[in-house]
Amino acid sequence: MSLINRKKKEVQIKIVYYGPGRGGKTTNLEFINNKFKERIKNEMITIKTHGDRTLFFDFLPFDIGKIKGYSIKVQLYTVPGQVKYNATRKLVLRGVDGIVFVADSMVLREDMNLISLDNLKENLLAFNRDLYNFPLVLQFNKRDLVKEGIKLIPIEKLKQDLNSKLKVPCFQASALSGINVVPTLKKIITETVKSVQIKLTE
Repeated sequence: MSLINRKKKEVQIKIVYYGPGRGGKTTNLEFINNKFKERIKNEMITIKTHGDRTLFFDFLPFDIGKIKGYSIKVQLYTVPGQVKYNATRKLVLRGVDGIVFVADSMVLREDMNLISLDNLKENLLAFNRDLYNFPLVLQFNKRDLVKEGIKLIPIEKLKQDLNSKLKVPCFQASALSGINVVPTLKKIITETVKSVQIKLTE
C-alpha cells in the first residue's frame, strides 16, 4: 500500500513491472532511467544472475511533482521472471500500488505469458489483493521483432488471452527502442495516483 506521510506531505507509491523471464521488464526500466536521468536522483540498482537475468529487483525512485499539496515519490521495481524465484517475486509485490504486466509478443513465449499472469493473480491474493480491482497496465513488448522475421502473437490474440476479462489499458511496445515505454509508465502512474487520491481525502 502507498506510504502516506501527512506530516511531510509526501506519498510514496510502488509500481512493479511483472511478466515472464526475458520479456523486457528490466529493459523498460533501463530506458526510463536513461530518458529521465536528470530527474532521477538515485542510481538504478540491478542484481543479476549468471544468465544476465534480474535476480531480485530493479529499484528506480524518482519524483513526479505534487498532487493535492503532496509530493509524489515513485519507486519502480521489477521481479525475476523465472518460476524458481517465486518467493522473491512475492516479496517484491509486498506493498505494491500499481503493476505493469510486460507480455512477450514472441509466439514461442505465448504459454509463459499466461503462466506468469496466473502467477501474478495468485501472488496478489496472498496479500488479499484482487488483480481485477487494482491499478494495472498491460504492455505487449517486442513488437519491433516483426522486422527481423520473428513470428509474433497477433495483437488481437494477446488482447483476447490476457485482457478479455481484465479490460485494462494496453500498449504495443518495444522496450529496446523505447516505443510506448513512456506512455506505459505515464498510464500506470496516472491509474495508481487515482487510487491514492481517494486515500488522501479519507
